Amino acid sequence: MNNTELKNDFWYAEWTFPLFVGLLSAGVFAGTHMYVVYGFGAFNEVAFVAMLRSGIDTGVYGAVAAFGASFLFARIIEGSLVGILDIGGAIQTGLGLGVPALLLAGGFDVLITNFIAALITGLVLGVIVGFVIILARKFTINQGNSTYGADVMMGAGNTSGRFLGPLIILAAMAASIPIGIGSLIGSLLFYIWKKPVAGGAILGAMILGYFFPLVVK
Repeated sequence: MNNTELKNDFWYAEWTFPLFVGLLSAGVFAGTHMYVVYGFGAFNEVAFVAMLRSGIDTGVYGAVAAFGASFLFARIIEGSLVGILDIGGAIQTGLGLGVPALLLAGGFDVLITNFIAALITGLVLGVIVGFVIILARKFTINQGNSTYGADVMMGAGNTSGRFLGPLIILAAMAASIPIGIGSLIGSLLFYIWKKPVAGGAILGAMILGYFFPLVVK
């Protein structure tokens, strides 16, 4: 099968990746709906769900919203750079807890409490996240070649995230020398500060990537 056939194949096509992310997100949103309405069904760790429970009981969603949104943002960047979308961080925690908390805090309860609305909301948000990752990957790491949806894998958990640091550095070095150096410096600083190396590698690559952008040919 040549490159053209691969690009048009359902399992490799770019448009199917956002669809898969959307379907997963719809299911996770439905689980959050079940938890908010019936008290069970959330697809997440007990400690994280407890944060949402606290928000429901007190009406203050700031903690869980900030926690979930930060996970979502970090995992989108990670997925774009290394080609691994962390379902736990991006979809279950980010879209499954952070976004619903923001919607509940903003008074858009119907998007969570109504089952059909929750499915549609999760589907739409998941598709958007999928497209953002594909577009970011197309115009950064793989801008010289066609980027298929299969270039991004899904399933890396939070525990395996500790092993992604070296992969991020290698991907950054493959993009350009300045971005690779930034990633290396960032990871070294985070290692000294006893913080996750992957976060430092991503931030370092972003900072030097801003000052030394890739030239699209």
